[in-house]
Amino acid sequence: MKQEVAGKLIGHKAHPDDLLNYQEGSIVSRALIDKKAGTVTLFAFDEGQGLSEHTAPFDALVHIIDGKAEITISGNAIHVKGGEMVVMPANQPHALRALKRFKMILIMIRQ
Repeated sequence: MKQEVAGKLIGHKAHPDDLLNYQEGSIVSRALIDKKAGTVTLFAFDEGQGLSEHTAPFDALVHIIDGKAEITISGNAIHVKGGEMVVMPANQPHALRALKRFKMILIMIRQ
């Protein structure tokens, strides 16, 4: 599946809606780039879905494509909507929750 997605994107334009659909009551993801240096993953969260608090050993950039989410970093809740971005710092606890269904691109660069 990874090769299929990468093949569609290399040297071609694509819209996130053509790569990933919402699924009722679920979180759906698709790896767009998966390299030793880092990953780029497209996610679709249905309303009310989320990721519980966790940490990661490297910084992660979240770019909200559409919808509305709450991202909590070290206890600080941030409301983000389509077009907005947040950097989640390495080793700090963070969580995500869909206030409305939303899509995001997660970019993680390994150190």
